[in-house]
Parts: sequence; C-alpha cells; structure tokens
Amino acid sequence: MREHTAPCTGPATSMDAMTSTDPQHPDTRRAFRTVRRLVLAYLGLSVVTLAAAIALRDHHTVVNPAVLVRGTIVVASAALTLLLTVRAANGSRSAFRRLRILSAVMLVAIATIIALPGTFPVWMKVEQGVCGLALLGVAAVVNGRHLRSLFARL
Repeated sequence: MREHTAPCTGPATSMDAMTSTDPQHPDTRRAFRTVRRLVLAYLGLSVVTLAAAIALRDHHTVVNPAVLVRGTIVVASAALTLLLTVRAANGSRSAFRRLRILSAVMLVAIATIIALPGTFPVWMKVEQGVCGLALLGVAAVVNGRHLRSLFARL
C-alpha cells in the first residue's frame, strides 16, 4: 500500500509535509543506499581486520586476546547492522528502531575502545576510529528527519 502526502500548494511549513510515506520514495531509497554503503564499508573493514588478527595471532606484541575477541564482536555487529539495514529498507519498523539503537551503542563502544589505555594496540584503535566514522554516518542518516518521520508514519 502506497500513501503520499498531498502536494504542497502554499508555502511549506514543514519538511515533513512534502515527504512521502512511501518506503520506495527516491529520498528514502537514497538514504538507505547511503546507509548500506557505510555499513558495507564497516563490515568489510571489520572482516579484513579480523582476518589479519587471526593471521597474526602468534605475534603477541601485535595481537592480544582482546583484539581477537573485539574483532569477532565487531564483525558480528557489522553483519547484524547490515541485516537490520536491509530489513529497514524493506519497511520493517522494528529493524529501523534496532538499527538506530545498534549504531548508537556501537559508537559508544568504539569511543570506549579508543579511550582505554593499553588494552588495544594503536593499529586497532585507528581501525576502530575508521569504523566509528562509518557508523557516525549511519547514525546521522537513520536519525535524520526524513527516515524518522517515514517510520513514525508506517
């Protein structure tokens, strides 16, 4: 079922008045395309990082057990983030809500990893910073007015 707001005949009083509630609206598709690209970058970098950590696991000055545990958690969260992105793009309100929560929680976790002294090597903190930038983009888009108003109406 597709539902559209009436065309704006006077001055716009709100951006929401001109936004379609159709999940297939070009603005919605563009927003989810951006989110999907950012999440794929996050997942790709996380998988490469975990693979490198596994390959270097015998070099204890470069990879400690915390790196392997964190790397595994990050890959799992990135895969879950991608699943939620796909489901939300298909109109799932619950997946959209979970995507908003997960992106915020992972940002806090990444900030904590970066701030913790000594637990993680510098290279992992840099990798987590790059992942954090991708997730910051995700959080910005999914918490933006367009998608929030879309899912408030579905």
